[in-house]
Amino acid sequence: MNAFKDAGHIFRLAAVFVCGILVFVGVRAVLVPKSFGQYGHYRGDALAEIAARPVNFAGHQACEDCHSDVLDKKKAGKHVHVNCEACHGAQAKHAEDPASVQPAKLDTAVLCVRCHEANIAKPKSFPQVASADHSSGLPCDTCHQPHSPAIDTGETAQATTPATTKVAPGGTK
Repeated sequence: MNAFKDAGHIFRLAAVFVCGILVFVGVRAVLVPKSFGQYGHYRGDALAEIAARPVNFAGHQACEDCHSDVLDKKKAGKHVHVNCEACHGAQAKHAEDPASVQPAKLDTAVLCVRCHEANIAKPKSFPQVASADHSSGLPCDTCHQPHSPAIDTGETAQATTPATTKVAPGGTK
């Protein structure tokens, strides 16, 4: 019986662990949603919440149905696989009622750079520009038609480029 003479310390330590576990289980029951773990390590109710959100994107087919002229230009260009809403933003409201909601005019000096700004992490074959050196802040659509961005060296490019700030295809003034 001498072995259990100081067993009170062990019982108190065990009681602290048991109380800690009970507090943990109680707090977890309050804080963790009931549907957590329903689909693996996810909250099952999240699917219903996401499905209840309003639809914002119309999908490229809705754009192509109404804007077949733009589709023809796009099919001939490098942006053939870029969906319309990647640049123009969510257009479900415009697709539902085109007269009431008009897409905003795009600032190509900002928009195009999102994908085409020079970055060492991008593949060498991907068209990239150092925007500050390439255009001196001019909008990209000064020289490029966004749906078919190859530079037009004919009269249309000269007519749309301001006479004081012509930018050569290589990016120099």
